[in-house]
Amino acid sequence: MKKVTDKLWIAPQPSKDDLAEAARQGISAIINNRPDDEEPAQPSAAENRQTAEELGMDYIHIPIMPGQFQEGEVRDFQKALAEAGGRVLAHCKTGTRSLTLWSIGEVLDGRMTAEELVPFGQRLGVDLTGAIKWLESNSGPLRSAETDLIAARKPQVKGFFDKRTFSIQYVVADPETRKCAIIDPVLDFDERSGATATKNADAILNFVREQGFEVERILDTHPHADHLSAARYLKEKTGAPTAIGSRVTEVQELWKGIYNWPDFPADGSQWDRLFAQGDTFTVGSIPAKVLFSPGHTLASITYVIGDAAFVHDTLFMPDSGTARADFPGGNAKRLWRSIQEILSLPDETRVFTGHDYQPDDREPLWESTVGEQKAKNTHIAKCKSEAEFVKIREARDRTLPMPKLILHALQVNTNGGRLPEPEPNGRRYLKFPLNAIEGAAWD
Repeated sequence: MKKVTDKLWIAPQPSKDDLAEAARQGISAIINNRPDDEEPAQPSAAENRQTAEELGMDYIHIPIMPGQFQEGEVRDFQKALAEAGGRVLAHCKTGTRSLTLWSIGEVLDGRMTAEELVPFGQRLGVDLTGAIKWLESNSGPLRSAETDLIAARKPQVKGFFDKRTFSIQYVVADPETRKCAIIDPVLDFDERSGATATKNADAILNFVREQGFEVERILDTHPHADHLSAARYLKEKTGAPTAIGSRVTEVQELWKGIYNWPDFPADGSQWDRLFAQGDTFTVGSIPAKVLFSPGHTLASITYVIGDAAFVHDTLFMPDSGTARADFPGGNAKRLWRSIQEILSLPDETRVFTGHDYQPDDREPLWESTVGEQKAKNTHIAKCKSEAEFVKIREARDRTLPMPKLILHALQVNTNGGRLPEPEPNGRRYLKFPLNAIEGAAWD
């Protein structure tokens, strides 16, 4: 089985033993996209239905001939997937027709673009050129359709620069519905005095009020190492749910050991939703999706909201290169591969980074495009291979000290932005492990 989303898996024609194994792995429904009698040894849909139902799984038969189907069958597939109570395994002879049906629906509904289909299929070992041909035949001129779609999916984006941490926080809004999401908000912290404040977060709230926006979501791209997250504070103020990538549990488990927290729940329960690769949601009426973008951390994700990609510590502005990959759980090879996925988005996609360190003392900047990143990024444009990038990235990382707030921030940020509980004297205390990580700046 190959995972497409947290809910959908695809596979070639399953046997009875395969169906039993699928049930053991948590599959609750089977969608069969293969007509009976395509080849002599093929099990019939009736036989597999009986086996699936005996195993407690629902069984839906939507037979498709290769290259011969209508939009109604795409919608039938979507309906079956939506109505399933748990994980779904879709199959045909090889899995290609099943993934093609799903992919066409994603493009028709604006959650993917046609340009994304072939590289997406390649990552799963599936040829999706048939989906492209179907869209060209059934959706008019494809490039024109994509351009119109991007124009219709252009959110309003406002960046807030925090000069203490060089961080950019975002409000991303649907101009039509006036609903918005807040991405990577900063809780003010002065490490010298130990003081906290909510100046950044309150500035965001003031902007939201002035614009007449309604906050739908509070989104983190990863647990940050250079500032404290204001996600919890903003949830208390707005009531909006919080979210982060599902692999945050691996980061929690790692730092649970560093902080010696035997009772800390490393299950992601500190957020209202955990996103995985391919998950979708909306900001107002604007479709959004999640890319898993590890490398800087184990859990980093990218939010693609309409024509805007929020990459945080993955790509910086073109004159600043890419993010470091030497934190606990970081990996330069993974970072390269994550960047390639981001750069496979359409060239006109807007790219919003999470930090700007203002090289040569220029004014802070945070918006570029995929095309600009491919042509001008100092670490990407001149690297022709993964090995070359890894060499440059690791050499650079060896010269960098650890962020000054990493040990302060991770105990708050792995806990969803919650400060430590007050002790009996009413004060809160951060825990600071000695000699826990490498990277001391002695010189």
